[in-house]
Amino acid sequence: MKKLTAAAICAMLLSAPAMAEDAIIHAGYVLAKPGEGYLTRQTILVEDGRVVSVTSGYSTPKDYAVINLRDAYVLPGLIDSHVHITGENGPEGRIKEFENSDVDTAFDGAAFALTTLEAGFTTVQDVGAPNDSIFGLRDAIARGAVPGPRLRASGGSVAVTGGHGDINGYSARVMAEFTGANICNGADDCRRAVRQQIKEGADLIKITATGGVLSNTSAGLEQQFTEEELEAIVDAAHSMGRKVTAHAHGKSGVDAALRAGIDSIEHGTYLDGESIALFKENGATLVPTVLAGATVTGWTNEPWLPAASRAKAAQVGPLMLEMLRRAHEGGVTVAFGTDTGVSRHGDNAKEFALMVEAGFTPEEAIRSATVVASEHLEMSQDIGTLEAGKYADLIAVTADPLKDIRALEAVSFVMKGGEVYKSGK
Repeated sequence: MKKLTAAAICAMLLSAPAMAEDAIIHAGYVLAKPGEGYLTRQTILVEDGRVVSVTSGYSTPKDYAVINLRDAYVLPGLIDSHVHITGENGPEGRIKEFENSDVDTAFDGAAFALTTLEAGFTTVQDVGAPNDSIFGLRDAIARGAVPGPRLRASGGSVAVTGGHGDINGYSARVMAEFTGANICNGADDCRRAVRQQIKEGADLIKITATGGVLSNTSAGLEQQFTEEELEAIVDAAHSMGRKVTAHAHGKSGVDAALRAGIDSIEHGTYLDGESIALFKENGATLVPTVLAGATVTGWTNEPWLPAASRAKAAQVGPLMLEMLRRAHEGGVTVAFGTDTGVSRHGDNAKEFALMVEAGFTPEEAIRSATVVASEHLEMSQDIGTLEAGKYADLIAVTADPLKDIRALEAVSFVMKGGEVYKSGK
């Protein structure tokens, strides 16, 4: 008999797929293509989970249920390009890595996925979770077996031995037991790690190009892969049809990754004018995760956070808002991303206010979480705007987010693929 993986067991335990319903939506204000302003008094026709038309005036072209959003502000479903959907940092986070089975982790992820969906995020990209758990959850959501946002996933981060992304801060015997196949050293070994991640189901490759805040090691925040390793990773991934994104704080790692042809940078804390020029020269995208910086800034006295991480949190957290301001002023392409899992699931929209504080207009910030993020996730043909042929992923709020971006922190209506997941006043 074939041995079932944890993902397969998890999938067997889940309920039958839900079905989308055909509907007519009467919307008072519609930001159909963020960046182009509102349409008013619109009728949105939804069939088979997709938008058929967005037309002026309130009409009932077919005998479908009518959803009344005439007093609401309607937007495309939001997209978060950087989450960790299977966990949430806190006092018990480190021990859970050892206590939880892959099935436990997948079910935790299912609960967080529903919370995220109800917050208005209809698509997310997970960039760092156990392969078996995250790929199983992704596939279950895609089948409609569990409710959650559309999910792209990298699985485990490709990292160097002892670097951010490896297991650190435990006894040598424990670390040897829990070191994954995603840890590599040397160009050839890093090609192997990339290919292994793709074999196991990765939609993209995530690497840790520099040290990071929450790894329990005092290994700094600068470059950790060699140039040869970075080039091998990018070449291996691109040759197999996968983009590569790099966790990177220190300028040396940001710039080295960009020179190697990386597709996007997560965080980018110490980027400067030279880095900005490399972003633009290579057409790379920044996923800023300023909410994570604000979150860890508040953890610098938390006893549950290892001392090495507390020191790095105090160093990095306060710098991220100004990093985003520099990137925005320099014309870097920015896709919305929060690093949620560091912050609490469901609080993703708090990133918007930080973006506005960094100099974005509210509509620019929304565009980063819709149009730009859909392109970053290679899904712009299906999501990111409300247009005929795209998925009926849409949300509504009761106040104008172009006047107060914090309105997006209180989403009252969520539809994903034509199915209503939240409908409140």
